[in-house]
Amino acid sequence: MLKDLLDLFIGFTRATFLGFGGGPSTVPLYQHEAVDVYKWMSQDEFGQALAFGNALPGPIATKLTMFVGYKVAGWAGAFVSLVATTIPIGIIMIALYALLNKFKDSPYLKGAVSGVRPVIFVMLAMMAFDFSKYTFTKAAGPLSWVPFAIAAIYYVSVQYFHLSQGFGVLAALVVGALFLR
Repeated sequence: MLKDLLDLFIGFTRATFLGFGGGPSTVPLYQHEAVDVYKWMSQDEFGQALAFGNALPGPIATKLTMFVGYKVAGWAGAFVSLVATTIPIGIIMIALYALLNKFKDSPYLKGAVSGVRPVIFVMLAMMAFDFSKYTFTKAAGPLSWVPFAIAAIYYVSVQYFHLSQGFGVLAALVVGALFLR
């Protein structure tokens, strides 16, 4: 159990340190740790956890890692995972605030941020592609078009009609419960 807690802390701290841009950009790194490195869960289980986590309010990073931690080592695992995804970065952020604030107009800092943005975009795109394989291959039979319809309607509703993302998620939960059992 102690080894599991240490592995949770190391894996999620490492992923959190390497993630740049917030919770969603670290999800592929958490996935790598949970599925590929430590094999705490399968790709399908991670996909389900990600889907449920995104359906709930709050930051995805803490919800997802706490779920994995709970699966691995119960409440102690959830707590260690929460600490691993919040405390180290919080300490560094506070320590670096003065430094970043001092050099906020530096062309080097602006260039570094501009340089990392394409990498974050690709990481998110790769995660979306992997998740789409899981999402769109699970539905079979006469209603196999429903996940595509949910995705298209959600996108148009949120992007063009400015529907609240929360209402879109709730609607997708209802449609999924009715048609994708």
